Amino acid sequence: MIPWAWSKIYKWSLVDFQQRQIMSTDIFNIPTTILDKSLAEKKELHLKEILKAYPSVAIAYSGGVDSTYLAAVAHEALGDKCQLILADSPSLPRSELKEATHFAQDQGWNLLIIETDEFENEEYLKNDGKRCYFCRSALFRKMKEYADTHQVKVLAYGAMADDAFDPTRLGTLAANEYEIVAPLQETKLGKIEIRHLSQQRNLPTHAKAAFACLSSRFPKGTRVTLDALAQVEAAEELLKSHGFHQYRARHHEDHCRIEVAPEELSRFDDRDLHNTITQAILALGYTQVLIDPHGYRDPNLPQ
Repeated sequence: MIPWAWSKIYKWSLVDFQQRQIMSTDIFNIPTTILDKSLAEKKELHLKEILKAYPSVAIAYSGGVDSTYLAAVAHEALGDKCQLILADSPSLPRSELKEATHFAQDQGWNLLIIETDEFENEEYLKNDGKRCYFCRSALFRKMKEYADTHQVKVLAYGAMADDAFDPTRLGTLAANEYEIVAPLQETKLGKIEIRHLSQQRNLPTHAKAAFACLSSRFPKGTRVTLDALAQVEAAEELLKSHGFHQYRARHHEDHCRIEVAPEELSRFDDRDLHNTITQAILALGYTQVLIDPHGYRDPNLPQ
């Protein structure tokens, strides 16, 4: 099986990658915004064919929408020849680690939890815009070491078709460097299709909110520290405990800016809830808590 086309065609430098603002539509379709259920099912059949051709595979698993779907189809196609690798680091909330671990174990999937070392890399910590590259490189290097030791033939991750149009995903460069394949991209499966197919499989992640590592809550140029990460994690766990579905606690030094889904903003009209949340976040060490009136916005989309 030939790895994802780009890993064979391109050998980009980090500078080259950052200068490319759009990715080839000869390889990927336009991101899927309207669901064609029949087409989605055909793509899943293609995905199964691709996976069955792998002698063995190790998949980067996070418990998110895309990697969980890929893990489910891969285990169906390959059984014990599929290994999941879950990266544990300070940027992963403990609740996310627990949920992802328990679900994989409940499914009977092969799961290995590894500790990555990006927090020992000054290039990662200084957060100058290349952080995702160094994070993914740390994971993929560990996966490559595992594959070499255990004779695993293919390494894969959950990048999907829509991701190809996001020029900020420096993790793609790291994937190319370590020859990590992206079967969801190869089959042109987009997010709306993956959610639909996940629901058909009764995967609880079909309705899971978009999530990114805690380090993404720091503005570019703001150093990532363990103490600040702990503040962000605690603030977001508070929002989660109050039933918010989509949320972010953006770290701005001594200020915390809260984003929730636009449809959930009206909940802050409840003065008691507003006060409870802001006082609890202030107790974490922030001097000011701001509720963003625009609500959550995907930072990778035009504002």
